[in-house]
Amino acid sequence: MKEEIFNPKGKLIPELQEFLVPLGEPKFRATQIFEGIYKHRYRTWDEFTNLPTALREKLKNHTDLEELTVSHHLVSADGTQKFSFALSPGKEIEAVWIPRGDGERKTICISSQVGCTLNCKFCATGKLEFQGNLTTWQILDQVLTVERIVGDRATNIVFMGMGEPLHNYFEVIRAAKILNHENAFHLGAKRITISTAGVVPGIHRFIDNKEPFNFAISLNQPDPNTRSDIMDVNDKHDLSKLVDSAARFVRELDRFITFEYVMIPGVNMSSDHIKLLGKIAKKVDKCKFNVIPLNTSFHGWSRPSDSEVERFVQGLKKESRVPVMNRRSPGKEIGGACGMLALSRDEEIVSIS
Repeated sequence: MKEEIFNPKGKLIPELQEFLVPLGEPKFRATQIFEGIYKHRYRTWDEFTNLPTALREKLKNHTDLEELTVSHHLVSADGTQKFSFALSPGKEIEAVWIPRGDGERKTICISSQVGCTLNCKFCATGKLEFQGNLTTWQILDQVLTVERIVGDRATNIVFMGMGEPLHNYFEVIRAAKILNHENAFHLGAKRITISTAGVVPGIHRFIDNKEPFNFAISLNQPDPNTRSDIMDVNDKHDLSKLVDSAARFVRELDRFITFEYVMIPGVNMSSDHIKLLGKIAKKVDKCKFNVIPLNTSFHGWSRPSDSEVERFVQGLKKESRVPVMNRRSPGKEIGGACGMLALSRDEEIVSIS
């Protein structure tokens, strides 16, 4: 029987220890390997000069330090960069490097699935066939590869790329824990954001486990009668249960929660929608809104004008009395903005003046 090759990437220190002990190696070597991969960013065993030569030879024979393959790399005039990774023929994921103008905040938006299990009507990824969950190492390698190519380190990571993170809960949380680990990426828990379109059982699991990471809900429609028209997750986990879970999050974890809101004229930007959002904000209490202009043109929808956005933002601030931030659309001309990941070439990208 052919020996199974072990991939040490995506493994926590206890798992690396379990691998090393049968090889006759002391457990403390696991921490050195863990740090080498994620803290020092070594890519070959020859770079692990703190390990004995004999151990390095064993590792060369028994392991494979796999890496994602970049298939496309696009750079926007605003500094945003989009990376496509080919996992196998016909299977691709994307990640986006998003630097803020002042250089203080550098975010990587990463994917958690190939395609998506959901079909949010404004999102290009939702039109793709779901082809599987990403493993922890594939999630983390997006960060390693993007940082290596751009020559900089991220200050923030958001799980807002392709896929529904809570449908890949355990791999996503494991990746977040490694991003947070002091011997790895050492990013603060508040600099890591997990998002969901509204998978209520996953939210309750997150609360039950007292996960320390930031949390965001892609809300997009506050009307319980029409949310399913654009968010099919609402058919299974309706808006009232979603808002209840958000309120529980705030109540039990005593932390703010973020509502992401894609603005679609004629669909979710009326004064009635603003009033409904105000009621949600009052019930949840500690929350904020990140609003995003529509970036795709499916179903004949169009991007809101600047004046429409301003009216909506000001109305929402007044009604909700919570923070409201316009996230705008960095990377829109390279298909890297919200809702655009994996947008196929025959789909129209909304023209921005």
